[in-house]
Amino acid sequence: MSSTYQYRRISKEDAAVLFVDHQCGLTALVQDYPPSEFKNSIMALADMAKFFNLPTILTTSFETGPNGPIMPELKEMFPNAPFIARPGQINAWDNEDFVKAVKDTGRKQLIIAGIVTEVCVAFPALSALEAGYEVFVVTDASGTFDQASHEAAWLRMATAGVQLLNWFAVGSELHRDWRNDIQGFGKLLCDHTPIYQSLMTSYAAKG
Repeated sequence: MSSTYQYRRISKEDAAVLFVDHQCGLTALVQDYPPSEFKNSIMALADMAKFFNLPTILTTSFETGPNGPIMPELKEMFPNAPFIARPGQINAWDNEDFVKAVKDTGRKQLIIAGIVTEVCVAFPALSALEAGYEVFVVTDASGTFDQASHEAAWLRMATAGVQLLNWFAVGSELHRDWRNDIQGFGKLLCDHTPIYQSLMTSYAAKG
């Protein structure tokens, strides 16, 4: 019996990265990952976006309220990226400027991460699916109140057709082949996964 499944890989020629509501106030709500681990995953995804030169969009919701401003590290890394400060829409896809920024990338694959997973990530992910995009959610760069909350959100999104990956898988699928670049991609992995340094040290010793 032949399979109808088609493996759709993330392509650096067709993907864009959306950072949704990584705001200083909202980070206090994240309890499903340790704070340092969670921030490392966010910055690893940001480094991936820079390394592969992917169009990147930043958005926040109700910055003047308790959600607070965007993480300054993201703003510093992407000073020229579209930054959509939504006045109140909870679902980023309900904001016309955000949707226009996504369309303007010309990309059809969206890599999404944000806070909190079941709302700020799931709502635009499901909306983008409905609009005809392929959607990939970065699980470890998205956080929420507890493990039960993120598992329910993951199930809802996966059932709808969203693909769930961690940042390491995103980078590996984009890179495809070590022969494309060893040192650059290897350094990125080492910077965010210290244990990976042993592999690179072993490799360097051969030289």
